[in-house]
Amino acid sequence: MTAEEKLEVLKCDLQLLTSANDVLLKKLLSQAEEAIKTEGITLIKNDISCDMAVISYAAYLFRKRASAETTMPRFLRYQLNNILFKQKGGAL
Repeated sequence: MTAEEKLEVLKCDLQLLTSANDVLLKKLLSQAEEAIKTEGITLIKNDISCDMAVISYAAYLFRKRASAETTMPRFLRYQLNNILFKQKGGAL
C-alpha cells in the first residue's frame, strides 16, 4: 500500500472528509511505523497485515489526543502480537 493509500484508509477510519489534518495524519503514520518497529516487528512492504497495523496504530494515536482513555485498544495489541509471533515463528 502506498503512503497516499494509507492516508486515505486512515481518513476513512477516522471519518475525516477534508484534507485539513493531512499533515498531522502523515506524521502519525510515520510515528506509528517507528513505534511498531521498536516492538521488534519488521514492517513488510505491501503486506496487508503490516499496513493495517500501521493505520490502526496511527488512528489510536490520533484518538488518544482527545480522550482521557489512553490505553492501547485490545484489538490493536492482538494485531501487533500476532504479527510479531508470525515473524518470530517464521511464518512471514
